[in-house]
Amino acid sequence: MRSTYESIFIIKPTLSDEETEKAIQKMQEIITTGGGEIINVENWGKKKLAYEIKKHKRGHYVLLHLKAEGPLVKELERNYRLSDAVIKFITVKLKGDIVLQKPATAPEASVWQAHDVKEKPAKTADVPVAEKGKDSVSSETAGSSEIVKE
Repeated sequence: MRSTYESIFIIKPTLSDEETEKAIQKMQEIITTGGGEIINVENWGKKKLAYEIKKHKRGHYVLLHLKAEGPLVKELERNYRLSDAVIKFITVKLKGDIVLQKPATAPEASVWQAHDVKEKPAKTADVPVAEKGKDSVSSETAGSSEIVKE
């Protein structure tokens, strides 16, 4: 029985655009030749990694949604491991089918406009003020005459 999977893999950022595209196509071919169905492919591009992976601080992210049987997913993951281009991957089984949605666009009425903003007066900072001619700092703060106790 075919199940729905989500697979994210990260490709080395040092590869050229053509090499990156070849690596993505190779993974797609593994799925289609193995009897799987590709539902969606999202190429997220190069992004900063949360932590360094194999001496890389950035990576090219790709998201795949697919329908396949378990042995095909194992074969896909085996190819992720063997590929020099892939530095990290994860594949998870989804419950039920995936429903793709178009990104929502903001209606014109809800667009924030600069003229709607009321500026607040700047708050004065409570910074000690030095008196001229003396080496010590006054206990008065700018904008108030209270004594500061520390």
